[in-house]
Amino acid sequence: MEVLGQVWDFFATSMMRGGMYSLMAVGLALVFGVMNIANFAHGEFYMLGAFFGYFILSATSKLGLPAFLPPIICIAGAGLCVALVAGIIERTSFRALRKRSKGQWLMNTFLLTLGISIILQNGSRIVWGGRYRGVTRMWKGDFLNSLLDYSLPPDRLIAFLIAVLSIGGFVLFLNKTTTGRAIRAVSQDEVGASLVGINLGFIHTLVFSLSGLLAGIAGASLLSVTPASSFMGTMPLYKSWFVLILVGMGSIGGSIVGGLILGFLETFATTYLSVYLGSGSSEFVCLAVIITILLIKPNGIFGKSVKSAVE
Repeated sequence: MEVLGQVWDFFATSMMRGGMYSLMAVGLALVFGVMNIANFAHGEFYMLGAFFGYFILSATSKLGLPAFLPPIICIAGAGLCVALVAGIIERTSFRALRKRSKGQWLMNTFLLTLGISIILQNGSRIVWGGRYRGVTRMWKGDFLNSLLDYSLPPDRLIAFLIAVLSIGGFVLFLNKTTTGRAIRAVSQDEVGASLVGINLGFIHTLVFSLSGLLAGIAGASLLSVTPASSFMGTMPLYKSWFVLILVGMGSIGGSIVGGLILGFLETFATTYLSVYLGSGSSEFVCLAVIITILLIKPNGIFGKSVKSAVE
């Protein structure tokens, strides 16, 4: 029974990490594929999601609502708040840069997102202070598997389910709605999309907001696992880029698979190899696998057949 419990724990942790990495990487791939922006402020959207989620959860928990409602309101509200912040950033920063930038777009946006990252990190520290803000548990109760006699805390499993539902809803939006098809058209040919009447400014703002929405949901979903702090977004950002490099710079479907692969590798390294490789075992193993794959397939696992971020 103890061995089976360890298997359950390994599986749950792998799925939770993989689901959140996929959620983060999908938003990053979307912005890169549609807007050609290497967004190095993406981790700060995750951080804002955690902070917004904490304050929303703290407020709704005092209203006497049914136990399942505050976490739902927390995660949905945090995602929407970060989407609003991302939309404002796109309107005030990238739209102005697009009008004035005649060349070196990718480098200019890299520098801009790096500056936004620093502003958000230090701004959050000024506003909310330097202490960690988290909760012990978001969801009450345990899922008890009577066959294995093992109690699985719900936070990790529900975080994975939230990631699956969010990504599934996002994919349906891209493929089944008029606006989603417009996003796909812009990612494939921006000039052609403009010629057939698609509002590029609206699409760019929407895409950046959707990216913030997904990152905000990820940050709020893991509030009980990773407490909110001003500099917490750095590692999720690195992991998101690991996923994109692993699968190829522009595949949403590949990002989903890559996130799950990275989650499995991290959990395996932390659980079984940390005794031999130390505390940095997960980073070592992940980078070693990525380098090996890139030596075999320089464009990433799915890079060869991908034409745009939404294909």
